[in-house]
Parts: sequence; structure tokens; C-alpha cells
Amino acid sequence: METKDPESGQWITVPQMARMLHIPRSRAYELVAQGELPAVRIGAKSIRVNRAELQKFLLESRRVAAS
Repeated sequence: METKDPESGQWITVPQMARMLHIPRSRAYELVAQGELPAVRIGAKSIRVNRAELQKFLLESRRVAAS
């Protein structure tokens, strides 16, 4: 039986997103709360972010870092 990696799904939790981006969880929740990053609330406490939307957000938000 094949075990699926929960980190490889189409939808990820906000804490998973924060770990992937190496940002504080509070900042990840801010991005969702401010509407900068689309998310879906499932039930009272669970929020999910679509990986494709996350990638789109990152591509649209990118800037050239100063060297």
C-alpha cells in the first residue's frame, strides 16, 4: 500500500505553507486574513491554501533582491 505524503497534496494548511516559505506562522495567517493569498476555510478552525494559488502569489510578488 502506497503512503501519500501530506505535503504533496493540492491543498495545504497555513502552517505547512509557513514552513515551506520559511516564514512565521503568524505572517502566513496575516497574508490569508488580509486577502493577499486566497484560502478556503473548512469548518471552524481549518484553513487550506491551494498550491497553484500560492505559486501564483509568489510569482506576482517577486522582486529582484539587492546584492
